[in-house]
Amino acid sequence: MAALNLGGALEPVRHPTADFFVCDVFGAALKDDLGTMEHPIFSLSTRPDRRVLRYDHNGTEIEVVPSVKGRATMHDKDVLIFCVSQLMAAMNAGRAVSRTLHLKAHDLLIATNRDTSGDAYTRLREAFERLAGTRITTNIATGGVETTRGFGLIEAWEIVRRSRAGRMISVTVTLSDWLFRAVLAKSVLTLSRDYFRLRKPLERRIYEMARKHCGRQPEWQVSVAVLHKKSGSTAPVRVFRAAIRQMIEADHLPDYTLEELPGDKILVCRRGQVIEPGSGPQISPDALEAARQLLPGVDAYALEADWRAWWVATGRTRLTAPDQAFLGWVRKQAQR
Repeated sequence: MAALNLGGALEPVRHPTADFFVCDVFGAALKDDLGTMEHPIFSLSTRPDRRVLRYDHNGTEIEVVPSVKGRATMHDKDVLIFCVSQLMAAMNAGRAVSRTLHLKAHDLLIATNRDTSGDAYTRLREAFERLAGTRITTNIATGGVETTRGFGLIEAWEIVRRSRAGRMISVTVTLSDWLFRAVLAKSVLTLSRDYFRLRKPLERRIYEMARKHCGRQPEWQVSVAVLHKKSGSTAPVRVFRAAIRQMIEADHLPDYTLEELPGDKILVCRRGQVIEPGSGPQISPDALEAARQLLPGVDAYALEADWRAWWVATGRTRLTAPDQAFLGWVRKQAQR
């Protein structure tokens, strides 16, 4: 069946007949870990990137050292998003989980909206190699634990079974303890499935930063200079600014819109669900702290943003006790 294209600048939906509601593999909500959403780990280059990245921002220090095959890319990250999503789905279903996952390569390709040609399997193997070869030294806390340590994004991978033509059929992947700890602490956020339809690495990076920071507030203002730094872009600021302007004009980021403001700033808002600052139900700091206790490791501000989006989508019901309504919603999330 021909791929389904639902948007001009987005990749087509390559597998429109996949039953995402029956099969556990495809039904798992997409999850991304907060650490790599907040900070630049992955290369935005489409060519082998062998440069060492050093990043220092608000007390967070990161050094990313590539292998001879280059630093792991934003498209390589698809593998980790798939793994984290499967682990979270298993945990929510009450199943035991471990750092080692047994995956079917074909399922991974379909779930991440990739083609299933012979070249796709070759590119998938190259992604595993870059993920395992990229070494990170950082003090980013995961699961409430801050340590300075070095690790690979995945600890190991192995092709377990091949087809007669030599393609991988099944593979085992062992995640780093750092990433697995983030999963156990539920330090993750849900992504739109259209994330995998974004063509450009920078688009994916801007989307995940929007997803992370608009969890704290209905909108996010950031200077172009800070956005440039947090993105991990190695392009000059003027080139980066031009790329952001192209994204503003294209306006196809899932869930979010971008707007250029005076003073060389960018405004990020939720698409169709923007609540003006100071309007709508107000959640107290005590209620946010109670939410952290109900869902340890989950970004309470992201929970508030998700609840606000749900409140808007359900008709902006008048609330006499917003804190209680918010915490009741959080309890339902904790039970799932």
